[in-house]
Amino acid sequence: MNRKQFLWLMLAVLVLGATSIAMFWKDLTAYRDSGASIGAPLLPELKASDIARLHLQDASGEVTLAVKDKVWRVEQRGGYPADFGEISGLILKLLDAKVVQSETVGTSLHGRLDLLAPGKDVKEGAGTLLELGDATGKTLAKMVLGRVSLKKDPLNPLPNARDGVPAGRHILVDGRGENVVVVSDPLEKAVARPGAWVARDFFKVDRIRTLQVSGERGSWTITRDEEWGQWKFATGGGQLDPSAAVSANNALSSLSFSDVIVDDQTGVKPAVTILAETFDNLTYTLGLAPQADGDFVLRYKVAGELPKTRKPEPKEKPEEAEKLDKAFDENRQRLEARVMLEQVRSQWAYVVPAKQLMPMLAARDQLVRR
Repeated sequence: MNRKQFLWLMLAVLVLGATSIAMFWKDLTAYRDSGASIGAPLLPELKASDIARLHLQDASGEVTLAVKDKVWRVEQRGGYPADFGEISGLILKLLDAKVVQSETVGTSLHGRLDLLAPGKDVKEGAGTLLELGDATGKTLAKMVLGRVSLKKDPLNPLPNARDGVPAGRHILVDGRGENVVVVSDPLEKAVARPGAWVARDFFKVDRIRTLQVSGERGSWTITRDEEWGQWKFATGGGQLDPSAAVSANNALSSLSFSDVIVDDQTGVKPAVTILAETFDNLTYTLGLAPQADGDFVLRYKVAGELPKTRKPEPKEKPEEAEKLDKAFDENRQRLEARVMLEQVRSQWAYVVPAKQLMPMLAARDQLVRR
């Protein structure tokens, strides 16, 4: 090789090196600009205070959560109040999420990571579409939540941890091309089921004085003279089993529901009616309509006026009376607020698991002490 050939060879090496460096910096700049650098926030420009709407959609359903009258509500449940704790928890996780992995994945491979946007033409490989918007309806961020990544944990003894425990989520953020990131949180609460987002606080019937149940299996009424007194049948023969009475009383004070129903007509003519009168002068009327799956649709009404004054205890001293009066007034205020909320939410119907209602659905002869 002569001197001239050597110089041409060195020039070619320098040109190739310069080209490679330029391409490297170009890719690195695009990588950084996409916000996908390792350790970077998933949504660096987003603020929690700006978010007033969430929309989630997957292959089987969708849900829209939006702020109305300063309250988060579930649109698919007739504006029923949403669980603020669940919503704020998801928002904070999205804002705190950091990128732990990032790579360019061609569109043809998105289905393998469940990153296809759900739609009627998408049969397989669809993820969960998540849109975040503000109070004006403007979309602040849009993404598809894809496959949950698993992490092997040989020390975890649970059977469902055999293949690994949820450790992250593949995400395709709209506007970032084919850049797919993995964050360190599986975001398992981000589901497109309306029933998963409704507020779970329910009406509560406590301090029951009289409980009456009527339906296809007959009717019965149990009562007691004092709050801590002995339960007994109001009419008819037989001695009431105390445990059966306590079970029925406790069931009515600890009901919960699995979903909310809008404009349901099955509860108009209930198969079972429950009437509960309390020592607080409140009356709760419940109508139960059985469903094909064995659960019940429940509708309720609450009426009555709380006592305005306290009945004095025998021989109570003035200083004791003052404390008792103060406690009575505070409790009355809490009850008034609770009843107001219960009356507002009585416009909806609720799906209640049958097992919760069983103690109140027993026939009268099943309540008799053997």
